[in-house]
Amino acid sequence: MGTLTAFPIRPPSRVGASTARVAMVAAPFAVLPIALAAGAVGEVGRLVECPPLVLAAVIITIFALGSRGLHLDGLADTADGLTSSYDRERALEIMRRGNTGPAGVAAVVLALLVQSAALAAVLALPWGLLTGIVLLCLARSSLLIACAAGIPAARDGGLGAMVAGVVPRVLGGVGALVAAAIGAAVTVLSGRPWWQGIVAVALAAVVVAGLVLRCRKRFGGITGDVLGAVIEVAAAALLVALAAGR
Repeated sequence: MGTLTAFPIRPPSRVGASTARVAMVAAPFAVLPIALAAGAVGEVGRLVECPPLVLAAVIITIFALGSRGLHLDGLADTADGLTSSYDRERALEIMRRGNTGPAGVAAVVLALLVQSAALAAVLALPWGLLTGIVLLCLARSSLLIACAAGIPAARDGGLGAMVAGVVPRVLGGVGALVAAAIGAAVTVLSGRPWWQGIVAVALAAVVVAGLVLRCRKRFGGITGDVLGAVIEVAAAALLVALAAGR
């Protein structure tokens, strides 16, 4: 919770691979307080008949504030790094500076636009508020892919070096099955066919895996910024997949 949210949680006395592994696996549960706050605001918005797109934007904002905007910052830095010089060290230096460039701004704006529009469509479904919030929490399970065994850190030090490769592939596979089951359950609850939830999780996994592999090729591995980027990309993919159809 201390890493993935804005809540001031006392850090563990000892940090190692096992601690990092638990943190990455438990990432979807770390944002439950944010989810409860978003759900409460969303329910009030429904009662006062707030337009779905406005309500969706407010819910996305609550999740962004609850994480101190770190995931969006990671998305911006990753986009800047990927669109900068093909020199690895220069790209990492651009990401380290944190000065958001045109690519970073475009990535954040487009991600928020897609997430808000797709969430607005999900909110129109039966139990749409619950479904949308569950999917936003489920997006954090993308860290199982980003931190899978065999994926190195791009540089020494930082969050990326601490969590790179800490999730065994078997555990990641189990996590994917659990995510697919949860996705199928909320999809049925919202009146969609069960398989659409599984497709949503699979689509998010493919998109995240593609991004991670691209970052590995360009940067040599993952960084803390890449972790934020995969969460935002996964959220967009999950919401878009569930918003599709009638």
